[in-house]
Amino acid sequence: MARYLAPQWRRMTALGAFMIAGVCTQVVGPLIVSRFINIAEQGRAHGSLVTLWELSGAFIAAAIVTQLLQIGATYFSEQLAWAATNRMRRDLATHTLNLDMSYHTATSPGDTIERVDGDVAALANFFSQFVLQIVGGALLLAGILIAVFLMDWRVGATLASVAIVAGVTMYAMRNLARDQWERVRDAFSAFSAFLEERVAGLDDIRANGGGAHAMRRFGELTDELAASNMVATRRGQWIFIAASSLFSLGFALALAAAAVRFRAHAIKIGDVYAFMQFAGMMAQPVVTIGTQLQQFQMASASLSRISALLGLAPELEDGPGLDWGGLCQAPPRVCFEHVNFAYRADAPVLRDVDLTLEPGRVLGLLGRTGSGKTTLTRLLFRLYDPLDGCVTLDGRDIRAATLAELRGRIGLVTQEVQLFDASVRDNATLFDPAVPDARIVEVLTDLGLGDWLARQPRGLETILAAGGGLSAGEAQLLAFARVFLKDPGLVVLDEASSRLDPVSDRLIERALDKLLGGAGGGAKRTAIIIAHKLSTVDRADRIAILDQGRVLETGGRAALAADPGSVFAQLLATGAEEALA
Repeated sequence: MARYLAPQWRRMTALGAFMIAGVCTQVVGPLIVSRFINIAEQGRAHGSLVTLWELSGAFIAAAIVTQLLQIGATYFSEQLAWAATNRMRRDLATHTLNLDMSYHTATSPGDTIERVDGDVAALANFFSQFVLQIVGGALLLAGILIAVFLMDWRVGATLASVAIVAGVTMYAMRNLARDQWERVRDAFSAFSAFLEERVAGLDDIRANGGGAHAMRRFGELTDELAASNMVATRRGQWIFIAASSLFSLGFALALAAAAVRFRAHAIKIGDVYAFMQFAGMMAQPVVTIGTQLQQFQMASASLSRISALLGLAPELEDGPGLDWGGLCQAPPRVCFEHVNFAYRADAPVLRDVDLTLEPGRVLGLLGRTGSGKTTLTRLLFRLYDPLDGCVTLDGRDIRAATLAELRGRIGLVTQEVQLFDASVRDNATLFDPAVPDARIVEVLTDLGLGDWLARQPRGLETILAAGGGLSAGEAQLLAFARVFLKDPGLVVLDEASSRLDPVSDRLIERALDKLLGGAGGGAKRTAIIIAHKLSTVDRADRIAILDQGRVLETGGRAALAADPGSVFAQLLATGAEEALA
């Protein structure tokens, strides 16, 4: 709370002023009525009647002002809650995006969303109502006790004793249901992860008759969620029961003390009314504090999960930065020097990989599924670091570069194109506002998307639905447009045309020609092409074939094709593309 509320000190100051003023007007109300009763008891003299009218008006004014002050306090408390929780969401989202791929591989998107948004949403009440109700309740309780002490210290001591016992009891019970509420948040995460996975795989579930199983599992998870929520709620209700019981005891003791003092003619009947009103008003802060302590247990569970997420540190450290002399768009020399790599404790994925690609050259990377082709390119982006060896660009270890400058030099096109629920412009530039509209239109037109863009009702501002709105070929061309607009010196193409029809494939081949320089123009970029189809690597200068993480064969494409003893020549001769699948 200190971390996220401190920047909101102006709002907190205003909230404090509204709360203190509201407590004063609430305490004044019973005192006005007490004065009214005492004067009315004395007789109906003209002066007394005027005073009664004045007291009536003062009471109504105090009631109205109290409501206005409560509205103001609620407004500022909600402002505090939204400002604090939105800042927390931003910090959590940034932290999560900076975590290593190992975290994102092991954690479902649904679970991550529940932590970044669901757990933070559970804190909104904590940041707003907790401050308002707990602090406001404590101030009101203090105001009531001060007023009662000023009227009669004996009755004040009675109510103060009850308040102290209530406070100690509820403080001792504050964590009664915390562990159970943490289980509830975990159940919510499991349910969110399940829902996200099933919605993402909806087509496969429908096509293969998995709906019944999905709904059965849906029911099991909701049952678990309901059961854990019921147990947590029951435990939390003990605080409310304790608060209510103590309030009833306090009211009875105050009534007894006031009756004794009244019989002794030490106080008037109006004072007795005031004591009863104050004893009744004590129920509000006491019950409110008890309720908020139950909410505090829910917030504590969310805070524990949020702290656990923030406690995860990325294993990849950002480099200090390299001065490439403004050559970020120049084709680099790429070297994998005796690279070994494994995911966690799994078997090695890459074994002593030693490859060199000269600037402006194209490497065709072939191999069976699971041979390590994609993993090798992930090391280029520093999504992972090698266990041994190093990866260099222009002779410099990429671990010395910042992640931003490194990834700024490399473009990537995969067979799975991610579209966002955003405009055509944002999808093409990946939310870079600095790219001129004219440049975007030029690139899209040059890649064959000019007619498609002309059909969009709002041009570049047309909103594309996430995951839809374009054919597979159009989506791939849009992915190529992203690389053209980024204009990197190194391009990685990971099965970029493996799932396209012949017409779309020809458009992609044309885009490849433009991206890599085209016939007669010389290569503009260094490129790595991962492929299963042999035709995809026709434009490659060099070939590397991986097998079980090792370089089985590497060399110039023409030389390997002309060598009948090479694996590549045998693949060409037999057309055995299935050997690479």
